[in-house]
Amino acid sequence: MHEILFWIIIGIIIVDFIFEKYLDYLNTKTMSEVLPDELKGIYDEEKYRKQQAYQRENQRFGLLTSSFSFALTLAMFLFFGFAFVDNLVWGFTENAIVAALFFFGLIMFASDLINMPFSIYDTFVIEEKYGFNKTTPKTFAFDSIKGWLLGAVIGGGLLALVIFIYQKTQNMFWIYAWILISVFTIFMAMFYSNLIVPLFNRQTPLEEGELRDAIKNFADKVGFKLDNIFVINGSKRSTKANAYFTGFGAKKRIVLYDTLINDMETDELVAVLAHEIGHYKKKHVIQGLLISLVQTGIVLFIFSLLINNANLSKALGVDVPNFHIGLVAFGILYSPVSFVIGIFMNLISRKNEFQADEFAAVNFKPEALAMALKKLSVKNLSNLTPHKTYVFFHYSHPTLLQRLAHLKKFEKK
Repeated sequence: MHEILFWIIIGIIIVDFIFEKYLDYLNTKTMSEVLPDELKGIYDEEKYRKQQAYQRENQRFGLLTSSFSFALTLAMFLFFGFAFVDNLVWGFTENAIVAALFFFGLIMFASDLINMPFSIYDTFVIEEKYGFNKTTPKTFAFDSIKGWLLGAVIGGGLLALVIFIYQKTQNMFWIYAWILISVFTIFMAMFYSNLIVPLFNRQTPLEEGELRDAIKNFADKVGFKLDNIFVINGSKRSTKANAYFTGFGAKKRIVLYDTLINDMETDELVAVLAHEIGHYKKKHVIQGLLISLVQTGIVLFIFSLLINNANLSKALGVDVPNFHIGLVAFGILYSPVSFVIGIFMNLISRKNEFQADEFAAVNFKPEALAMALKKLSVKNLSNLTPHKTYVFFHYSHPTLLQRLAHLKKFEKK
């Protein structure tokens, strides 16, 4: 049976890679040096050629990096690399928790080091070439170190607690682990911007003035209590712009990138924030959190049924079942289910984006939001004509042209 599971795992990895490359190929078919009629007024000829060049270069680089990762992953399974690392860590310790921490720590650290040249090239060559990169080598190095430390403390801490719970409760561990992960997820949703973001970026309250007054006036108009409006120094790393909403209750806050403020008019910025407020008013934030928690519970329950299955471990070349090897095998076997769930989640997300756009259009100005979306897309050199199949499988947001067409319904005649 373990031999069948082994080849199923290999098959899943290969099929996933081929399918993703097919989707990427479809996306290249929509590329053209000629500015499409529907993009006139959004891109000019020169900016469009730059956008196409940027997309092509990212597509070629993505093919290289994904092919490398595919070959590395396949080799780890074909040549029983996970079994090798498993034997290595058990040579250091007999404690299952410590063994699991060493196991995932070694694999993830090695993976990061192997892939770092690609990250460096992407940041300091491609992003630099197209005028996006503002990251210094020092910032890049410190970001990597802080990422490793956070992964060790938070990821390692959670993993240790989950394995400890498993040791104490065995097959019922999924319930207690689900409670633990749910509490952690809710905590991070509320305090991520307070605790994690400051380790990488500076956030400052939006200063008094026209923009803050306009935002407060709109929030008051729609009955949205908003005391926390922050500006984040996104320009520390990139010229790309963004805005996001985070937290619940008294901890909710809206965060604007400084690059966004520099490029948009007051009405456009208020329209972007109206969209974010729309997500909150339409309960999308709570909806997403609840779906995520339910999905986590289902995954943990299924894993609890298979964790002691010797065939899972033997499929990876390990004779005696253990938690971390079972988790690796299960992760691959579950990935087709996760892929299908991802499609469903993207469908919900795209619907929610339309609803948030509608909220902003009805309660503020559809023209202002449309102009803000155009500016964001041009500034970030976004692909405005992705293949519809690629959109179906991977896009969490509707395309710009779809959103603009939707907003036109609310423009005053």
